[in-house]
Amino acid sequence: MTVGGRIDSYRAALREVDDLAGYLGAHSGLPGPRGNIELAVAAAEELDHATLERLARSEDEFEAFCGVVGLGRAVADGRLELVVDLRRHANDPRWRVREAVAMALQRWGDADLPAMLDEAAAWATGSRLEQRAAAAGTCEPRLLRDPVVVRRVLALLDTITASLPAAPDRRTDAYRTLRQALGYCWSVAIAADPVDGLPAFARWRRNPDPDVGWVVRENLKKARFQRALTGEQSTPPRGSPR
Repeated sequence: MTVGGRIDSYRAALREVDDLAGYLGAHSGLPGPRGNIELAVAAAEELDHATLERLARSEDEFEAFCGVVGLGRAVADGRLELVVDLRRHANDPRWRVREAVAMALQRWGDADLPAMLDEAAAWATGSRLEQRAAAAGTCEPRLLRDPVVVRRVLALLDTITASLPAAPDRRTDAYRTLRQALGYCWSVAIAADPVDGLPAFARWRRNPDPDVGWVVRENLKKARFQRALTGEQSTPPRGSPR
């Protein structure tokens, strides 16, 4: 069964379930290395806003994961007052909940990408985990189809990366979590638009800060970066004859 088919199957099941908490717990995939993302997406799309808000506040990690992903749909539906809750959840100590925030931003971006990017730009100067959510939430290939959008995301990554050198908090878990995200996010944006992405990244390749150097090396390892580098070298500048 395809991913879409599994999501549809879970959505149908959720319409019939009487014990939501029991069903989510039984099918969460936890404990284990991978939670049931398809079920979380199904819950985010199928459950009503009030239920999603309640789940987002849950102490149960998978329930909170489902609820926070669903907040993205609620915001996309016009519940903009919930953006403040998303930002708060970006600082959650549970990594799955933080990942749900990135997914929620992407769900919002599917409906209103300019508004999501405006919010992400504000998070780019927030806490380390808010910065991480902004980077991970915007560096999603399906959102990076327009060069104008890619340029906005590159500017966001530039702002966040500029906060790394000589940072006093570099020994904290939050800083390391952000650094790990930057270790792949740049390559996603560059792959979407090498013409703008590679020059934006070039200045960081010359930065002497050890953490910036780590971010650079991690992105250079990515196959998508190498493909972008090869493709960019053989691609005429925009506006040139092909």
